[in-house]
Parts: sequence; C-alpha cells; structure tokens
Amino acid sequence: MPQVTVYPPAEDGGRRVRVGRSFAGMAYTIIDIVEFLRAAGLEDVEPDDVSGAEWIEWRGGGPDAWTH
Repeated sequence: MPQVTVYPPAEDGGRRVRVGRSFAGMAYTIIDIVEFLRAAGLEDVEPDDVSGAEWIEWRGGGPDAWTH
C-alpha cells in the first residue's frame, strides 16, 4: 500500500491528499480520495475501505471531518 496522508480541512472544507511522495489533489469527500487512490493504481478501493484504512494517516480529524 502506498503511504497516504490526508491533511486538515482548509477554509473551504477541502483536504489536501498526498499519495506516496506526490500531491494527489484536494478532496472534498471520501469519494475524491477513492478516485485519487484508483488513479494511483488501487482499482479495487471503495469508500468503506478509505474510512477504515489503517494505512491512511488522517491529520486534523478523521474521515468525517470536512469543515474548517
């Protein structure tokens, strides 16, 4: 699994997402993170996988924190 870091929510609610050493984009929902992971080669990942994944580092709140 790649190292995935989800940073704290910005003022607009978006969260920066890093997959490995690369910035994947700004996520506004779990679905965005799923799409970043699929683009990185994890085709079988689903929203429930992201919410409970121990290999994702959530900074500034877990998968339910989308407001600043």
